[in-house]
Amino acid sequence: MNQIEEIKRLASPAPRPQSIAWHYDTLWVGSMETETIYQINTDTWKVLWEVKAPGVPFGMVSIGDELRVLCGETSEDLRIIRRLIPDHGFDTVFKLPCPDDTGSQLGFDGSSLYVSQWYNKVVLQLGIDDQVQKSLSSPHGICGQAFVGNSIYLATTDAEETDNYFLTQISLNSETATDIATIPFGARALAFDGQNLWTNDRENHEIVCFKRPI
Repeated sequence: MNQIEEIKRLASPAPRPQSIAWHYDTLWVGSMETETIYQINTDTWKVLWEVKAPGVPFGMVSIGDELRVLCGETSEDLRIIRRLIPDHGFDTVFKLPCPDDTGSQLGFDGSSLYVSQWYNKVVLQLGIDDQVQKSLSSPHGICGQAFVGNSIYLATTDAEETDNYFLTQISLNSETATDIATIPFGARALAFDGQNLWTNDRENHEIVCFKRPI
């Protein structure tokens, strides 16, 4: 199994980048350190806009004209999905608790929201009533997810304190998971820009763009 092929590696606008999303031709990154979301122009690598999150922004995904951000809130680290409206801020009313109060990463297939649970090694599809409609299994703990065609790509690991990470692909047709590449650093989150994948090398405070394995 080959390693991912990095295209570029750039300094994060804030320490410990955790969540990442691609939205309307810009990259959105959430920092654990500052608990702030940053919109980045990837051509100039300039921050276009930023907003404070209501907690630690663990996961993030684009949904139409908006984003959803999975936050760890309060001293009890409650896992809540929030609505983020670009150029406006977070909706103070919208509040969607994660199933079983656990989850870290978000995905969207065009109609359904998906929440990944790291230690349970599952990706959960949520229905219109926010109830779990389907559970997809991963061979490893999940620390990133992104939809690419008819697959879910995951950043995964068996031991988060190491640099032994994988790019895992779940086929939505067969619902089977396969490791397709290794990731030689502690990756956090995944985003797909239509051609390449993005992730965070969190503890090195860097954002990495890499080729999608074919």
